[in-house]
Amino acid sequence: MIEGIIGRKVGMTQIFDEAGNVVPVTVIKAGPCTVIQKKTREKDGYETLQLGLVEEKSRKHPNKAENGHFKKSGGPVLKVLKEFKCQGPEDKKEGDQLLAADIFEVGEKVQVSGISKGKGFQGVMRRHGFAGGGAGHGSMFHRAPGSIGASSYPSRVIKGMRMAGRMGQDRISVKNLKIVQIDQEKNLILVKGAVPGARGGLVIIRKGSIKGKNL
Repeated sequence: MIEGIIGRKVGMTQIFDEAGNVVPVTVIKAGPCTVIQKKTREKDGYETLQLGLVEEKSRKHPNKAENGHFKKSGGPVLKVLKEFKCQGPEDKKEGDQLLAADIFEVGEKVQVSGISKGKGFQGVMRRHGFAGGGAGHGSMFHRAPGSIGASSYPSRVIKGMRMAGRMGQDRISVKNLKIVQIDQEKNLILVKGAVPGARGGLVIIRKGSIKGKNL
């Protein structure tokens, strides 16, 4: 069984459970994905399946190497590729298609990874939650970071000092998200809670919660 699938975040909405309670959910279009390459322990040193996300628009101008790589799968050159661990990959071959309903089931806990929204260049109050200075008219210290190091020793700014800078656009993994619904016809997965990224952003859905592993 393969451990995950590629998808895109559609957006957030809410549904009602059997008891009539409101449940906030994120809609993810998971797949369909095509097996592009099967890697074996004998040839590559490890066992994985390389999946490609099937979308409406394929790669416009693929080069010769890309055409050769996708030749076994028999499909067009896809934009997004990702490798997933798979138990018993011998039953899969290049060109096989995987759907969300083939991998996940309702009530299962999953881990979703994606790129968070970019906030641009931000100050220390928004980026790190600094309190700031007094708001009075004569303060002259409102949103500044304050001292960033000693002058005599070590006479430099310590590495990792929290300062203003680029915020967001980081890879974030959210664990223990419960699958509430699966739409087999439209390849949609509804998970309880929020997932990182903007609408239309690429996400990776994996089975279970892998403790301590940054994906």
